[in-house]
Amino acid sequence: MRGALINIFLTAAVLFFPVSAFSAGTVKYMHVLTIYSDEKDMGLKNPEGVACNEERIIVADTANQRFLQFKLEDRTLTAGAEIIVPQVTYPVLVKFNAKGEIFALDGKQRRIARLSPEGSFTGYLEPSGIPSPASYAIKSFEIDKDNNIYVLDIYSGRVIVLNPDGAYRAHVNFPAGYGFISDVTVDFKGNILLLDSVKSMVYTAAKGADVFSPLTEGMKEQMRFPTSLTTDDRGRIYLVDRNGSRIMVIGQDGSFLGQMSELGWKEGLLNYPSQMCVNSKGEVVVADTNNSRVQIFKLIK
Repeated sequence: MRGALINIFLTAAVLFFPVSAFSAGTVKYMHVLTIYSDEKDMGLKNPEGVACNEERIIVADTANQRFLQFKLEDRTLTAGAEIIVPQVTYPVLVKFNAKGEIFALDGKQRRIARLSPEGSFTGYLEPSGIPSPASYAIKSFEIDKDNNIYVLDIYSGRVIVLNPDGAYRAHVNFPAGYGFISDVTVDFKGNILLLDSVKSMVYTAAKGADVFSPLTEGMKEQMRFPTSLTTDDRGRIYLVDRNGSRIMVIGQDGSFLGQMSELGWKEGLLNYPSQMCVNSKGEVVVADTNNSRVQIFKLIK
């Protein structure tokens, strides 16, 4: 790498990946670039987390025990200095709030660290006022547009809703008969979405509701083991099928909309992906974990 520019790989081709198992159409997108290393040419190692907005991308470079930051503009990626936080030794999930602050889940401590927009550690998220049972185990989390925090508690089987300061606001218990809930997100309407990896199902709870309902039927024939989900500003839901090395896209009503990518090592393909994010520009950023890189795509609306 020279200066602050990352090696980028552009393609003019729009990729189409139809799935015969579904009767719906396909998602149109193109591969824009791939991140392999930082500004000093040190390679990524099994990155599991990515966060993105219109201005920045933050990568949880998991096995290297650090964060990397980039600015994407006109298909040119500029790398900033790495962020090393001794309080976060194994980052597996990373999010922005509306203020640009960085929240990161440490996969070994199972604690959420708060960082300033510049990357300085400001403390751990310490939930307060949680009703019995007071014990919890954090698997994942989400932050909505009002900076409320949704903690996926797999110990007590619930989603705990906290205000921006970490004080308890509400909780919603997992649905009856669930398999293994692996991720939570919130759409632009304030609906809470849960991903059941074992059943390959998505559940939803309307804003303010105290119960989850199935949004989809089981999709085990189409997905091997989805572990992460997110939404965009149009309400589309993206499911990262980690074992299947692809991304499935469904609508607000649970209908299938298309598939992004598939297993492989070439540019635009994935191998055991982890977290992904979508910004308002339609840029999709995926932690391509077993390929030790981050892939960036552009949705074709």
